Amino acid sequence: MRESVIEIRNLYKSFGDNDVLRGVDLDLYKGENLVVLGKSGSGKSVLIKILVQLLKQDEGYIKILGKDLSKLNLRELNQLRLKIGFAFQASALYDSMTVRENLEFPLTRNVKNLSRKEIDYKVERLLDSVGLPNTINQMPSELSGGQKKRIGVARTLILNPEIMFYDEPTAGLDPITCIDINNLINQVREEYKTSSIVITHDLTCAKVTGDRMAVLVKGQFKAVGSFEDVFENASDPNIKSFYDYNFIK
Repeated sequence: MRESVIEIRNLYKSFGDNDVLRGVDLDLYKGENLVVLGKSGSGKSVLIKILVQLLKQDEGYIKILGKDLSKLNLRELNQLRLKIGFAFQASALYDSMTVRENLEFPLTRNVKNLSRKEIDYKVERLLDSVGLPNTINQMPSELSGGQKKRIGVARTLILNPEIMFYDEPTAGLDPITCIDINNLINQVREEYKTSSIVITHDLTCAKVTGDRMAVLVKGQFKAVGSFEDVFENASDPNIKSFYDYNFIK
C-alpha cells in the first residue's frame, strides 16, 4: 500500500449558512502530485487553509506526516508547518527586498547558526534550480509574472519542505510561461522528492502535472483518479462542463 503523507476524513467547514466543505475525504500519497480541481468558490482555497490551520475545520480528521492536527499545540504545529511549502498565487514576495533577501528571509529566521557561505550557497543553488540565477540582486518590481512565480517557488523550497502546496500556479500567465511553470512543478517533485497538492482550475496544468485529479464540486469530491479516469467518461454535468470550458471554446 502507498504511504499517505496527508489523510483527510469527513471534513466539514461552513461560514454561516454557506456550507463550503461537506464531508471531504482525500489522501495525498508520498511522492505524488495531486491536483485539486474546482470552479471559483468550490472550496479549494478553504481546504488548503485548513490543512495549514489558518482556518479550523468544523468537523473532521486531518493527519499530516503522521501528526493528528487536532492534537498539536502551537509550537508543534509551527514545527510541522516548516515541512510544508506554500507557493502562493500572487508569489507573495516582499517588494522592499531584493530576490536574494526574499530567499534569505525564511532561512535566517528559521535556521540558526548558518554561515554567510552556507546561506549564499543555498540561495544561489535554488535560483539556479528555477532557472533565474541572474535575478539575485533584482527587486520584485523588475520581474515578470512568471519570474515572480519561480522566485516564490524557490523561496518556498529553501527550507526543504516535504510537502508542497501550489495555489493556482498558472493564473494570469501567458501560455508559454504556463508551460514553464508546469515543468517546474514536475522538476521540483523529481529534484526535491516532494509530495504536492496543486490547486487549479486550469486543466492543461492538471493534465501535465497531476498523477491524480480530485474534482471538488459544491464542497464534495465528485471524482478522484487519473485525468483519463475522471474526464474521458464523465457523466456528471458539473465535471463535463468543467472540461468543456477548458478545452472546447
